Amino acid sequence: MRKNDEIFFVSPTKGKMSIQEMVYDIAQFVEEEPLSFYRLVIGTDSQVHRVNGKSEVDFVTAVVVHRQGRGAKYFWRKNKVFVKKPMLRDRIYTETLMSLELAQKIVPEIRKVITAAKYDLEIHIDVGALGSTREMIKEVVGMVSGNGFVAKTKPESWGASSVADKHT
Repeated sequence: MRKNDEIFFVSPTKGKMSIQEMVYDIAQFVEEEPLSFYRLVIGTDSQVHRVNGKSEVDFVTAVVVHRQGRGAKYFWRKNKVFVKKPMLRDRIYTETLMSLELAQKIVPEIRKVITAAKYDLEIHIDVGALGSTREMIKEVVGMVSGNGFVAKTKPESWGASSVADKHT
């Protein structure tokens, strides 16, 4: 990943934001109701498109701060990748790695402004027991857990399968 000031997210209400601005906005959201408990969710989804005969994969990563039982706000960013032959397994690994890389980048920044006792962090992975990704669950959950994060899969992975998917 690039330096913090070169990575931008989109807030549906405030527009384009740097990582630092996003972290500050998350902190303000938490400060509005300091007695509440929060979930910080990071999830990535992808969609394949054909553009001029080439395959283009849109990867969208969402960051959601959920005030449990009392609302949420989210931020998202899109990366376009051109590939010769988009394989589902490669896309799922890339989605998971993008979420992990972002978590490793923003968690230290968030911990500077919000105590870890105020929130749970979850990485949402767009895999489930019923679909074509069922054989990958142990692998990608292991990747996330091995990096010290909590992994959620379908149907609990709404950060990837609903929020990020909305922008692919």
